[in-house]
Amino acid sequence: MSATPEEFQPVKSAGRTLDLLELLADQPRPWALGDLARALGIPKSSLHGLLRTLTSRGWVRTDETGTRYRLGLRALRIGAAYLDGDDQVDLLAGVLDELSRRFGEAVHLGRLDGDQVIYLAKRESVHRLRLYSAIGRRLPAHATALGKALLAEHPEHAVDRILTFPLPRLTPHTVTDRDALHAVLAAVRTAGHAVDREENAEGIMCFAMAVPLATPAVDAVSVSVPVSRLRPDLEVAIVAALRETVGGLTQARSMLIA
Repeated sequence: MSATPEEFQPVKSAGRTLDLLELLADQPRPWALGDLARALGIPKSSLHGLLRTLTSRGWVRTDETGTRYRLGLRALRIGAAYLDGDDQVDLLAGVLDELSRRFGEAVHLGRLDGDQVIYLAKRESVHRLRLYSAIGRRLPAHATALGKALLAEHPEHAVDRILTFPLPRLTPHTVTDRDALHAVLAAVRTAGHAVDREENAEGIMCFAMAVPLATPAVDAVSVSVPVSRLRPDLEVAIVAALRETVGGLTQARSMLIA
């Protein structure tokens, strides 16, 4: 007989392993054993054995001194397998390609994960001046067009459960107040798209629309443009293209449900 949620007891060693891997993924730099132990609250003796096991399996690697630790190559296998097995990532590849072809700017597919949005796919800008991004990168949802497009899919009380106020400020333009953010999300629901006006990175504006393949939507697509290249007519064209390519996916929903 399976345990009820109240009876479930997490396996301590498994929890420690996942905590370690997530820390190395969230802060990808060389870590000393003592720093890891303090950050995770795990005794050095226990952590050392865990690190040796993960290193022998390729999930963690060390520097030439054997005293500093980072994620190993085996971790890439899991991330790649997740993307390879995701129907929506595959289905939306053509949308990303089309937006990239039209504008030559950075295009991203993002998914809401708690209070953050994660890049699942991207198309690079053709210009030398561009937004830095990487697949797997996590950003605060409230400070990105992708995140706001997805938060707006939820009612206010649900947004309050997802986010923790006061919100972190990434730039002087980031909206951190609860009431102000709710007003922004209400405007997103009315307009059908979200805009990041230098709230995540100064000098960069971003336009995003939730992908209508689920209710509430779990993914969104964005186009990011440096302010120096953004003209009013380009903003209008990007929003129109998002409505055409992303908003036009409603019929594809049956492909995923079937």
